[in-house]
Amino acid sequence: MEYDKLFHAKMGRYAHISPFLCFFFSVSFIILFFIPVARSQLPENQKNAVKKLSTYLGTDPNNPCSWKGVTCSNNNQSITHLSFPSSMLSKSDFLPDLCQIHTLQSLDVSKNYLSIIPDQFIRDCGGINGLKKLNFSMNRVSGLLPTFEGFGGLQYLDLSYNSFNGSIDSQLNGLNGLRSLNLSFNQFSGSVPSKLGKAMALEGLELAYNHFVGQIPEEYMNYTSLVLLDLSNNLLSGSVSDSIGQLSKLETLLLSSNHLNGGIPVSLSRIETLYRFASNQNHFSGNIPSGISKYLRNLDLSYNNLTGSIPSDFLSPLNLQYVDLTYNSLEGPIPSNISESLIRLRLGSNSLDGTIPSLTDGKLSQLTYLELDNNKLTGLVPPQLGTFQRLALLNLAQNDLYGLLPKELGNLHQLQVLKLQSNKLTGEIPQEYSQLWKLSILNISRNSLNSSIPSAISSLGNLTILDLRENRFDGSIPDSIGNLNSLLELQLGDNKLSGKIPSMPGKLQIALNLSRNLFDGSIPDTLKGLSALEVLDLSHNKFTGEIPRFLAGLPSLTLLLLSNNLLCGNRPNFLQPGIVVDTNGTNVNTTPTSGPTPGPTTTSPKKRSSILVAVIVAIAAVAAVAVIGVIAVLFLRRFYRVSIESLQPEEHLPIPQIIDYHMITANVTHRSSIDFTRAMETVANPANIILKSRFSTYFKAIMPNGESYYIKKLNWTDKIFQLGTHEKFGEELGVLGKLSNATIMSPLAYVLTTDSAYLFYEYAQQGTLFDVLHGSLGHALDWASRYSIAIGVAQGLAFLHGCSSGPVLLLDLSSKSIFLKSLKEPQIGDVELCKVIDPSKSTGSLSTVAGSVGYIPPEYAYTMSVVLLELLTGKPAVSEGTELAKWVLNNSIHRDTLEKILDFTISRTSLGVRSQMLAVLRVALACVCDSPDSRPNMKSVVRMLLNAR
Repeated sequence: MEYDKLFHAKMGRYAHISPFLCFFFSVSFIILFFIPVARSQLPENQKNAVKKLSTYLGTDPNNPCSWKGVTCSNNNQSITHLSFPSSMLSKSDFLPDLCQIHTLQSLDVSKNYLSIIPDQFIRDCGGINGLKKLNFSMNRVSGLLPTFEGFGGLQYLDLSYNSFNGSIDSQLNGLNGLRSLNLSFNQFSGSVPSKLGKAMALEGLELAYNHFVGQIPEEYMNYTSLVLLDLSNNLLSGSVSDSIGQLSKLETLLLSSNHLNGGIPVSLSRIETLYRFASNQNHFSGNIPSGISKYLRNLDLSYNNLTGSIPSDFLSPLNLQYVDLTYNSLEGPIPSNISESLIRLRLGSNSLDGTIPSLTDGKLSQLTYLELDNNKLTGLVPPQLGTFQRLALLNLAQNDLYGLLPKELGNLHQLQVLKLQSNKLTGEIPQEYSQLWKLSILNISRNSLNSSIPSAISSLGNLTILDLRENRFDGSIPDSIGNLNSLLELQLGDNKLSGKIPSMPGKLQIALNLSRNLFDGSIPDTLKGLSALEVLDLSHNKFTGEIPRFLAGLPSLTLLLLSNNLLCGNRPNFLQPGIVVDTNGTNVNTTPTSGPTPGPTTTSPKKRSSILVAVIVAIAAVAAVAVIGVIAVLFLRRFYRVSIESLQPEEHLPIPQIIDYHMITANVTHRSSIDFTRAMETVANPANIILKSRFSTYFKAIMPNGESYYIKKLNWTDKIFQLGTHEKFGEELGVLGKLSNATIMSPLAYVLTTDSAYLFYEYAQQGTLFDVLHGSLGHALDWASRYSIAIGVAQGLAFLHGCSSGPVLLLDLSSKSIFLKSLKEPQIGDVELCKVIDPSKSTGSLSTVAGSVGYIPPEYAYTMSVVLLELLTGKPAVSEGTELAKWVLNNSIHRDTLEKILDFTISRTSLGVRSQMLAVLRVALACVCDSPDSRPNMKSVVRMLLNAR
């Protein structure tokens, strides 16, 4: 207490000067703080080194240390790191200047548009001893790999995702400190490089997706520090040396998509650190080595020639999570001892026999994908499968399973895909299946199921595909079937159904198949609302009366099968261009008519035309013809070319009044060619419509100088377009216009009116891929053209998938939305930013937005696969009611029948062409895998296609 009083008393004497002291110390601190800062400035040579770069980035050249992407030393006296990914850099002349920065430790210019690495940069920057990292990935650099002389301290070199070519010999041999080398996704050829410095310190080596040939170098077995080795998607051959077991630190080994043969090295089982091994799509043969999965977490040996049985301990290691052995020649039983950690087990397309292990006690609580299809399994479907609560996909199709459908499967509340087709199952569909609320695909076709279709199935609100065909179901279709609001395909053909046909789900798109049943009476008007339906099969029933006229007005219909019924009367005039109507085995007069006729007519086409003209003149109804023409245009199906000559005369609509317009492109030619006034005159005339999609209308506009353009109209009032204000829409279109890729249709300009937006695109002289491939020019598409189109489309999709401008949505990806500038130059159309499109507000389903019939489900790889299959087979995505992808899958079970899938007019031209087509077919088959997670991403598809050369 005494001390405290004394202290406060003394301090009180200085109370009057404390503000001054505070001010003094504050000023002193500020002065002392700023003195070193003022003195710590970058030397002039380092400022000059980034001056040219600053002009490209639009930054202050006098203060580089303040730039985003620049790291300076603590006192700002030197630059240490430069990082400018995704900065739209296209010129490389600034690179040599950076070599003046002798303190530079790392340089990252990835994800830009650089086309060269200047020789001077390699010469000068090789002298920077502290430079440890160079990243030029995801640019457009082409040519030979430079020789890296100097660069003694370089540890990380990434040149992936470019277009380097040629062979590699000693260009990298001077990189003695190299720890990570990534040359993936280029076009290198020749032998795999083996001279990679002398320090042997390499930890990561990625050479995937090139054209390297020959064997895996034995020298690699001496890089004992390797953690990652990726040689996938090349043209490597020969066997893998058993000395690979020397790589005791290896964690990831990727050898997929090569021509490697021989056996799987037994020594891999000794690498305790190895957690991922993928050697799928090779020619490995022999048995699976015992113990190979001992330490692994992820193992993919699919698409090889492995034989023998699966070792009894193969699936038991506790770390094992992902196993794929599909498309081999394995036989024998499935091991019953399975790891509790297993997430995905794929054993389909082998010759496995015996029963499915009961797998009791719910041990496989992590299992998400179980695929055992296309084997020789027998016995019952184990009820214990109902305990795997995380199961999302269960595929037991194409086996010899028998007995009842286990009701326990109704407990799989996470199940999205259930495929049990082509077995010998009997009984009825259990009521418990109505609890599979997340189910998207239910296929139990080609069995011997009976009883009636339970009405409870209508509670599966997420169902998109329901396939019950070729069973013994009887009774009527439940009235509640119309409640399946997400259903795209309904297959009920070849059963014993009868009675009233209820209203169908309005979003049915792919197909409605009621063929080979016992339906009678007139075709009901409950089918009227199927505006999105493309295939309707009512054949082989007992329908009577005339073909109802509403069928002729279904806008999306491409195939109508009415054969072998008791129908009569006149066939109505179908407005859908290109539609196929099959009335064989009926009494229908096949001559189309727009109105009822008393009976069959034999009047010649020329005479009918004269009579029609006379009637039109007599009743003075020329205006009615125009109305019919407008209706015809409005009901055109989703993507097709309209013959302008076939359209009836149209009255011009009012010319849209321009609120705003803007040129997006910097191309001088387009800027001088596009005339906005002429464009609005064009869109006022429906005769200029040449394409229609579900969301857009395309016009052909000829400008005053003779240049042609596409003009795409978007309806401002359509709730799917979240356009907001005109200004906001203009900003987003500016972003879309900067998608710099030759395979993407990017807008050149736009016009905004009160209720619409009009986007301008380059005109594709050849039309759509569908027009050329399936039209009169199909013969002109040789394999070189088809292959070039496949590569271009895949590159475009890969670009969109990795687009940094924001999420991109493909409104309708099909051969009808791929435009051809030439027979080898495709462009993907109907691309929008997600900020412009809101698919959740579509009147159709999300799948409807993402792709048309034959192109479902909407993942990039799947839709790309259908395009590939069209190019390979020459067949459209849907032909005679059958989807092309399904047809190919059904005919690809046996490898010796693969050639029958190919377009013979193309494959017969040479052995080389046939071999390349088969290689592309393998890519397509990999893309249509039931499990989306098992499909290759688009970047992988690009390289797989390039490697098919």
